[in-house]
Amino acid sequence: MKKSTALDRVRVVLSHPSHPGNIGAAARAMKTMGLSRLYLVNPRRFPDPEAVTRSSGAADVLENATVCGSLEEALGGTVLAAALTSRRRDLSLPPLTLREAAPKLLAEAQDHEVAVVFGAETSGLTNAELDCCQMLLSIPANPEYASLNLAAAVQVVTYELRTATASEAPPTETGNLATLEEIEGFYGHLEEVMIAASFLDPASPKRLMHRLRRLYARTRLEREEVNILRGILKSLDPRRKS
Repeated sequence: MKKSTALDRVRVVLSHPSHPGNIGAAARAMKTMGLSRLYLVNPRRFPDPEAVTRSSGAADVLENATVCGSLEEALGGTVLAAALTSRRRDLSLPPLTLREAAPKLLAEAQDHEVAVVFGAETSGLTNAELDCCQMLLSIPANPEYASLNLAAAVQVVTYELRTATASEAPPTETGNLATLEEIEGFYGHLEEVMIAASFLDPASPKRLMHRLRRLYARTRLEREEVNILRGILKSLDPRRKS
């Protein structure tokens, strides 16, 4: 039986891909670098014969692909999600280059599920999708023409991950990291309590939750820490009966 490696715990997530050929080419890019975990969020056409043709022998990656109805579903069970984006956005986390990020992703993937998220071919990832990720990635490119084909972007990212395996980063010293579901549950709880305390106006939220997501994304919350924070929220909730 093949020994499991960190790359086996890396998901490649394509959000709303519009062209089946790009899905197939992305599967080919993954397989050449030893990755096999493909997740598709609301693909326009899949399965599709063109995807199989463009996969050039990576049909097994397509056959085992997981199709999801939302990015949250695709990231279920992960402790770290990295989003690839070429655009700078207000209040976003500072992007890392792939060379900086690859060892960090692989270190987490020693024991946990991680994901790299790619947006739709024409529009990229939405701000809401970026909020689901704890890390932003960028590919250094010509500033006058930084547009990469989806499959080409997958190839570059998976190449960097493959290259980083040569040094096989040791497991991180963090404890039991919180999953996406646990962190999203905390954000929902936090928002509810802030509204109940009249600290957050739901009719005019501005960017408060976005700022708080950015703050906590930098901390890499552990499961016990999430439980502590939710316990604090519960005790401070103005709706709590004495």
